Amino acid sequence: QVQLAESGGGSVQPGGSLRLTCAASGFTVSSYVMSWYRQAPGKEREFVAFITSGRGNTNYADSVKGRFAISRDNAKNLVYLQMNSLKPEDTAVYYCKRAGVNTLWGQGTQVTVSS
Repeated sequence: QVQLAESGGGSVQPGGSLRLTCAASGFTVSSYVMSWYRQAPGKEREFVAFITSGRGNTNYADSVKGRFAISRDNAKNLVYLQMNSLKPEDTAVYYCKRAGVNTLWGQGTQVTVSS
């Protein structure tokens, strides 16, 4: 079955860190552009970061550049999002996405940043 499953969300204080994991099944993550998006309450879903197929070049939204890092474990078929120096405005549901002709989304994982 082709699917994505995110995990690793939770509640953290401002300045804290979390690592999100996207587990893929039914396909190989290194063969696709894989992305993280997020959606805050009452807002549109927005791009956070992507990693290309093959060499794994990365790109980030300006709002997270220097704080977040996307990476990939080809052996485990996982995609990660390391989030450091978290801010209250990072609070959102975070989604993993597989790009391509048949776009695939995970179910999302909640991240809450609050003191």
